[in-house]
Amino acid sequence: MANASAFRLGYSISMTPRIGIPAWRQPTGEKFRNYENSVRHAGGEPVRLGRDDTLDGVEGLLLTGGPDVTPRLYGEKRHPATKSPNRARDDHELSLVRAALARNVPVLAVCRGHQLLNVAFGGTVLQDVPGDTHRWHEDDSSSWHEVSLTADGRLACVYGNGARLRVNSRHHQAVTLERLAPGLSAVARSPDGLVEAVESRDHRWVMGVQWHPERPEMHPGADLLFAAFIAVCRDQSL
Repeated sequence: MANASAFRLGYSISMTPRIGIPAWRQPTGEKFRNYENSVRHAGGEPVRLGRDDTLDGVEGLLLTGGPDVTPRLYGEKRHPATKSPNRARDDHELSLVRAALARNVPVLAVCRGHQLLNVAFGGTVLQDVPGDTHRWHEDDSSSWHEVSLTADGRLACVYGNGARLRVNSRHHQAVTLERLAPGLSAVARSPDGLVEAVESRDHRWVMGVQWHPERPEMHPGADLLFAAFIAVCRDQSL
């Protein structure tokens, strides 16, 4: 496995773009290898980023699922249902996102990453979604629902205008239209109105999805999303 500290600025874009993935201890149900396998299958090289690593030497940033984001980052008190955050992880990943935005490095953010991306742009997070529709189950299986895509978003370019996707769901927090950050556009919605995907129209390729495209249960359908991400990381002109 490559390590980000082995690379420095001044590299040239390779046919196998290096994708930085912050490597933190994952909670039950999260499997880091699923993210790495998805990147490899799409033609990229996963690079584990430790807490002292930066984006030097990588062509893309992939944020994974994980613990709840610290509510203090978006100016709210902790809800009783909000699980213990990892502030060191929050701070590191926020610094990586901000560096990616400043350098126009492509970003794909998954579940917790989707919520953190919204916070990085100045939005907030609904700390507990009522009911069990979107949660994972005790046997670690996922809930499932459809999402509808907007016609003018990058997801529609990936899956086709008017597409409806059946996606897995493993979260109890969410982004809503009322909490959506300035600078991000909602490009997918769940039947109950949650924002299931966001993108920045002011950057080369910045996407957040609430579902888990890296899990084997989402393949081969999710291959298109990872392929689009790797393609833009490979070609700086996109």
